[in-house]
Amino acid sequence: MQQSKYDIKCETLSPEHEFYKESYILLEGTIIEVISRLDIIRKYKVAKQCKDPIEHCKARIKSAKSMKKKLMRKNLPVTVESALKEIHDAAGIRVICPFLDDIYWIVNMLKNQHDIKIIKEKDYIHNPKPNGYRSYHMILQVPLHLENRIEMVYCEIQIRTIAMDCWASLEHQLKYKKNIPNEKMIINELKRCADEIASTDLNLQTISDMLNEIQY
Repeated sequence: MQQSKYDIKCETLSPEHEFYKESYILLEGTIIEVISRLDIIRKYKVAKQCKDPIEHCKARIKSAKSMKKKLMRKNLPVTVESALKEIHDAAGIRVICPFLDDIYWIVNMLKNQHDIKIIKEKDYIHNPKPNGYRSYHMILQVPLHLENRIEMVYCEIQIRTIAMDCWASLEHQLKYKKNIPNEKMIINELKRCADEIASTDLNLQTISDMLNEIQY
């Protein structure tokens, strides 16, 4: 059996269960729903002798601690109702792709899912953040079919290349470290790396396109 490409972090008997209560199941279900759709369409694409557009996926339900901090920062009530209706990233999925065109293929695929609503999207690849961060962000509303109703649940999805993900991992570490020696130098070096990664991703895309044109 092929190993799953998907890694979902959903702990049992955690503080998250205590905070989100029964809504934790909705968040978990939303992640499973989106990843299942990605997986089915990916497998269908590969079965047609096309390249696999997904390297792997990671998913998480935002920790109770982080969610409470975010609610307080936004001057919102620290309740599960606010967490699910006012904050849109309680459920989060990160999709890692081999090449740039895979990112936009996934974006278009999600837009073609007519029962999924695209609430917001930001293209940080064509419009990177000042520090060099690149990724494609989408906020989705995903239908979950329950016993007697359909519940629409928010989910954030971030789509990026392998190189972008490595960069973002380092930038995330920097953000949460304190008293860093030579912090300015590290920030400048990260920005330089981000620019080089963007150039490398473009070059790799060009090579991939050239290879795809070759008939076997």
